[in-house]
Amino acid sequence: MAAQIQRLLRLRAVCDATALCRSSIYQLERDGLFPKRVAIGPRSVAWREDEIAEWVAARQRKVAA
Repeated sequence: MAAQIQRLLRLRAVCDATALCRSSIYQLERDGLFPKRVAIGPRSVAWREDEIAEWVAARQRKVAA
């Protein structure tokens, strides 16, 4: 079974996908309410696309309830 490649999103793409600003993303992450970023280099981070998509879907379910 081949491993599925996970797409990584940089901060701008995460902001676009969530409609949140940088400071809100980092605050939610600190509070444990947002997916954790992963280091992709010495000074680069990204977020897993599937985790961001699930976070958005969970927020939409919460609002709809």
